[in-house]
Amino acid sequence: MTSSNSDKNVPTVNNVASEKAVLSGMIRYGYDAFLDVSGLVEEQTFTIDENKVVYKCLSKIFETSQNVDLTSILSAAQQLDLSEFIEKKDALNHIKHLMHYDVHVDNIRQHAKKIRKLQLARDLQNELRSIYTELSEVDGDETVTEIVSIPETQIQNACLKYIREDNSTTKLIGKDLDEYISHLKANEETEPGVSSGFPIYDKAIGGGFRRGAVDLIGARAKCGKSTLADNVAVNIANRGTPVLILDTEMSQEDHWNRLLANLSGIAINDISSSKFNKEKQLIDNVEEAAETVKEMPYHYISVAGKSFDEILGIARRWLFKHVGYNEEGRMNDCLIIYDYLKLMTSESINNNLAEFQALGFQITQLHNFCVEHDVPCLAFVQLNRDGITRESEDVISGSDRLIWLCTSFSIFKARGQEEIAEENIGSRVNRRLIPVVARHGPGMDGNSIFMRMTGELARLEEIGTKRDAERIHKEEKDGFADQEDSDQDVSDSPDREVDGGT
Repeated sequence: MTSSNSDKNVPTVNNVASEKAVLSGMIRYGYDAFLDVSGLVEEQTFTIDENKVVYKCLSKIFETSQNVDLTSILSAAQQLDLSEFIEKKDALNHIKHLMHYDVHVDNIRQHAKKIRKLQLARDLQNELRSIYTELSEVDGDETVTEIVSIPETQIQNACLKYIREDNSTTKLIGKDLDEYISHLKANEETEPGVSSGFPIYDKAIGGGFRRGAVDLIGARAKCGKSTLADNVAVNIANRGTPVLILDTEMSQEDHWNRLLANLSGIAINDISSSKFNKEKQLIDNVEEAAETVKEMPYHYISVAGKSFDEILGIARRWLFKHVGYNEEGRMNDCLIIYDYLKLMTSESINNNLAEFQALGFQITQLHNFCVEHDVPCLAFVQLNRDGITRESEDVISGSDRLIWLCTSFSIFKARGQEEIAEENIGSRVNRRLIPVVARHGPGMDGNSIFMRMTGELARLEEIGTKRDAERIHKEEKDGFADQEDSDQDVSDSPDREVDGGT
């Protein structure tokens, strides 16, 4: 028997015994066995020519029949114009050997998984040869990113073909449901998504940032959306979950100052102007905060001026390098933060493509990226002037199309002077987060999550609903709470029902 390989000097990566086990299982157990492995194997999964031919014949048989015998294999070979090959003595002996090869029905899929992974290894070998050839044609006029993308794109595409291979095949909706229920039973305490660190917001949007989804937050300029982004990132990275922030405006130094202030309790200006350097305790606090930051899996890159395709390429590279896959071939938990969606270059607009369309394409690409890689994304967008007073999904600057593909949309805004004067909450609770659209969660039914932002420390604290904010303001003003309010503490835990008003 021959082994197929484009380079005869390189040993073929294969497992002949597992190939025979899969084919024998389909012959012995029929259509059910074929269905069990059909999403894993194809003709090129097999490396022996005789095995490839047998697989093609079996696939032909199962188009009209559920059982296999020698006659049906020979008939299928004739229909495929393979009779001359399969009627050779060695080929016939090979088929008879497969018909008597001992394999248990429960082991067929495991053998299929094994030879599928070996096929991936062979495909990567071929990609590396192609990459070598393409790199040989580089003339030096290319950018570094263009050169790096040659191996990066080809290798990643080859891998994703296997990781997402079942997505192109229809299947019964109940398939693998038992495994899913077992997973839920074994992980009953976990949220369906990555927690933001703000429990009420998590609950409103359906249990945190979910895989394959884009959660969108809109805010006016200078409202504190970057502070919100950093606080979410710190909350998540402190739990050991990797975070990437794709930043269109702030420098790494800006983030350093904010993170050090947040963790040390020393004002941003005192850090950036070196005033902390006058007291040993303050120096110790800053250095301790710096150690914490260095240990966090919080990654940053400025993407100002880069095309959207290039930005997604950066995110893809980060996923492969710093997040990786678990044993089941699923991307590990992580979060990508995009701060914020806007047109990066004038080339995004031309005579045929308006600004709102370009932004619509961005959210479409970002959504597709999250689905393809099975990861969550928190993205920010700037509100238009109506966002100062209105609290609906039509206040996004540039395009209401950004709403179409996001899983949740929330508005983050400062409390105005009129609000502060009208509400019995005080001025220290100075931000509101209003979940407007929530596909998975209950939302807030037009109500708000009240928050306290300490700007000089770049800190953001989730206070709760309006009732929570009123109670806390009363405690701070009077030094104690009413008994009725104290009794309410139990129901105002993070697991309480979302309620309250604006």
